[in-house]
Amino acid sequence: MYDIGIIGGGTAGMTAAIYGLRAGKSVVIIEGESFGGQIVFSPHVENYPGISKMSGNEFATNLLDQAMNFGAETMFTNVERIRVEDDKKIIVTEDEEVECKTVILATGARHRPLGVAREADFIGAGISYCATCDGAFFKGMDTAVVGGGNTALQDAIFLSSYCAHVYIIHRRDEFRGEEHLVKTLKAKENVSFVLDSVVESLEGSDLLEGVVVRNKKTNETTKLKVEGLFVAIGQAPKNDRFAEVVKLDAGGYVLASEDCMTSANGIFAAGDCRTKEVRQLTTAAADGAVAALAASQYIDRFCK
Repeated sequence: MYDIGIIGGGTAGMTAAIYGLRAGKSVVIIEGESFGGQIVFSPHVENYPGISKMSGNEFATNLLDQAMNFGAETMFTNVERIRVEDDKKIIVTEDEEVECKTVILATGARHRPLGVAREADFIGAGISYCATCDGAFFKGMDTAVVGGGNTALQDAIFLSSYCAHVYIIHRRDEFRGEEHLVKTLKAKENVSFVLDSVVESLEGSDLLEGVVVRNKKTNETTKLKVEGLFVAIGQAPKNDRFAEVVKLDAGGYVLASEDCMTSANGIFAAGDCRTKEVRQLTTAAADGAVAALAASQYIDRFCK
């Protein structure tokens, strides 16, 4: 039986492993896709304290090496659910059952893609899902933001300070985001609204060179020459499989505050999968540390 079972091998999960191991606990990280999470798709990491510049893949590799050097065990398999039996938490995977004293959910959340052809080809080559992460790389360039909620509007405001011009592409004629954000954007000379429109296709060879948008009312298409496209149409956590064990909010995120404790004793949540305002690399690492220390304290107090 492991002291701490961590579901998810992203920044939060691997940081949790490091802190759990340093607390003298046995730790297993269970990952079903690839260790590192979404950061591996980022060509540059420049917003993590102490690191001036590094690729996302290198960051993730270093973090995994660090965790394994401390003694973390890893399993590459998909988790189906969690079963609680007395003081044990049993992580049921597609291959086997893993018994643990505590569990840390660090499953992350996926950015919803546009669903257009060649989108995956341009990730890190013009397409980003995080303006605060990558916006500075597009200083002086023309960019576009897709979305109509607060995140999209805030992204556009952020980008307008760096970029020559920012287009906001939204499928409706009104925004879901707060009115004061819309007013702020309307007052900016380098921001244009492309409403009632959707991205139809992407243009470019190795790097993004433009997007074709289609007006849903007129069916007319227009090409916007942009070098950066920021997609802000929401995120999708994968927590339904844990709904019988921990409480989720309306969006499917695990209900857990800054202490990373969930509604279930001995089960914690860290990183983008939990309810929180800011989802960044630094906050994922912070959650991992908090969750691991909380799990260690739980084991010391309640587990024999």
